[in-house]
Amino acid sequence: MSREPVALSWSGGKDSSLALASLRTNPGYEVVALLTSITAGYDRVSIHGVRRALIEAQADSLGLSLVEITVEPQCSNDAYEAAFKDALLRMKHEYPEIQRIAFGDLYLADVREYREQLLRKTQYEPIFPIWGSDTRVLASSFIASGFRAHLACVDTEQLDPSFAGRTFDEKLLGELPCNVDPCGENGEFHTFVSDGPIFTKPIAVTVGEIVLRDNRFAFADLLPEQECTDEY
Repeated sequence: MSREPVALSWSGGKDSSLALASLRTNPGYEVVALLTSITAGYDRVSIHGVRRALIEAQADSLGLSLVEITVEPQCSNDAYEAAFKDALLRMKHEYPEIQRIAFGDLYLADVREYREQLLRKTQYEPIFPIWGSDTRVLASSFIASGFRAHLACVDTEQLDPSFAGRTFDEKLLGELPCNVDPCGENGEFHTFVSDGPIFTKPIAVTVGEIVLRDNRFAFADLLPEQECTDEY
C-alpha cells in the first residue's frame, strides 16, 4: 500500500523534528514538503529567528523541499493568514496530491483549534503526530535518540536569558525551572536542530551574538560554520 503524501509545518526546531521522525515511522504517511514561515527583510524563520540558510541546509539534509510562507515583520493575524493561504496555493500547484498538513503541537488546545479552523477554510486537513506526548519523556527521548539542538530564542519573562544559545541536553533539562515546560511548549524557548537520525548529514553551526529584542526575547544568532570560516 502506498503512503499518503503530506506536508509538515516546519520551524527547524525540536518539535518539528520529532513530528517528522514520527511520520517517517508511520506506514500511512510520507512527508514530501516542509512549510516554513520566513520574515521578509530579515530572511529568518518567524518567531525563532533562525537564518534561512540554516533552514535550507536542513531541507537539503532531509531531502525535502521548502514551501515558504512569507510574512512582513510584526504582521497582523489577517496578514499572516493571507500569506499562509498564498503559500498553500503554491503548494497545491507543486504538490496537488497533498491533502493533509502535519503540525508538531503537543498539548495547547487553543493552538490546535486555531490550526484546525485555519485549515477548515482550505482543502487541507490537519494531523498532529506527537499530540498528547509527555513532554519530559519526549525531551529526554529526543536527546537519547541522537538529536542535537540549540536554544535559538528565549522568552526572558519565563526563562533566564543565559539559556539562549545553549545546547539542548540533559544538563539543560536538569537546570530548567519547574515552571518551564521541558519542550518549551508554552513559548519559553525555541530551538534549532542541527543533527539527528532524520538527517543525512549534520548542519554545522556555531553560536554568535546574543541579542535582546522587544526588551523580552533573547535571540542567539546561530551561524552556519561556512559563514564563520569566510570571515577569517
